[in-house]
Amino acid sequence: MSTATAMTTTGSGRILRLVSKTNEEFPVPEEIACRSITVKNFVEGVEADEKSPMIPLPNVESATLAQVIRYLTWHHEHDQTATDSEKAKFDQEIVFVTDTMLGPLFDLILAANYMDIRSLLELACGTVSGMVKGKTPEEIRHHFHIINDFAPEEEEEIRKENAWCSE
Repeated sequence: MSTATAMTTTGSGRILRLVSKTNEEFPVPEEIACRSITVKNFVEGVEADEKSPMIPLPNVESATLAQVIRYLTWHHEHDQTATDSEKAKFDQEIVFVTDTMLGPLFDLILAANYMDIRSLLELACGTVSGMVKGKTPEEIRHHFHIINDFAPEEEEEIRKENAWCSE
């Protein structure tokens, strides 16, 4: 069990054990974990008297799940009291990446999508959107380390078909 993410019950909710792809357990208060629609739907199928149900999340790596829990916990505790500036600062910490560490951002997108956490998915996708906005296809390929496997003729045909995008 991860001691770094161990939490105590807040309110009257029980503790859920979110289990990552690598079988690491993360104890999380139910009211926080259920901000994920996937977790909420899973919990609805669990017996009400089960004290600490285990929720498998086989598509989510441990480090990513820890970030998701950090995001959910912060917003659970601060959404009503934090200023927009404080929220924006925290959200930027969650999705902060450099050119050499894009993987964690994409893992966060996949986890937010799998766990059905719309606000986190929009935040992470918005970050990627900001990375590509105003860039040429070549700049995007370079930024995201994408190999261009189109022949020059194929690329020219695609550019002609999608000329409306540049207007």
